[in-house]
Amino acid sequence: MHESPLDPTPPAGRLPPLPPVDPALVENPGALMATGATVDVYAVDDSTVVRRYRSGRDAGPEVHLLRHAVAHGFPAPAVLAASGPDLVMERLHGPTLLQALGAEEVSLPDAAAILADLHARLHGIAAPAGWTSTEPGTWPLLPAGPVIVHLDIHPANVILSDVHGPALVDWSNARTGTAELDVALTALILAEVAVDAGGLYSQAARALLVSFLRIIDVDVLVALDDAAVVRSADPSLVPGERDLVPAAAGLVRDLIAVATPSS
Repeated sequence: MHESPLDPTPPAGRLPPLPPVDPALVENPGALMATGATVDVYAVDDSTVVRRYRSGRDAGPEVHLLRHAVAHGFPAPAVLAASGPDLVMERLHGPTLLQALGAEEVSLPDAAAILADLHARLHGIAAPAGWTSTEPGTWPLLPAGPVIVHLDIHPANVILSDVHGPALVDWSNARTGTAELDVALTALILAEVAVDAGGLYSQAARALLVSFLRIIDVDVLVALDDAAVVRSADPSLVPGERDLVPAAAGLVRDLIAVATPSS
């Protein structure tokens, strides 16, 4: 049986508490396999990773949202244990959507469809009751909303896994919010690559953005200004990236205007 859209209750009722991370894994999490703006990911074995916030940030709120989404059938890695900044998670195998695009294993229209489908599936799940961030003064700052928002859905954060199919990773920015804001942020991220005239992937990013905007079913324009504010405040952006945000927002507006018949 499939859950109805915006069903706030996981099929098995309240999720059981997670066990703490094994102290041995805290001390020795394994070989470093990936690093991001705020986290490091270590390979424990073929089926498990440790994901650690370098700042010591509590991953509890993120875990709450991720487990809630997974309980409703959303494709993302399972969390197996959690303690403070450390998560033990299911290891996904497969290329990222970005890698598959670069290898021409996935077409641009198909990639756009994958991104749109992940948005639609995620935004069909109501935010868990009572969810709050433990760091209310930190980015991303936005009002609470009715659904879970990832705020960083783009090809590098989608793994074409051999178990789940396209699966969404890196839930560091996850909050509750609106579907429009989440979709607008994806459009902005794609547009930033498209407006970077010196970038290797600007033309492909523009084509991907056009395909994405053509098939999404929410009004991006109602949240585009707010998305630009959120994106510009992202502490992981370097000044050159931040400077692209206004032009990226302009490109999204222009593409929507071209695609919208005048009355």
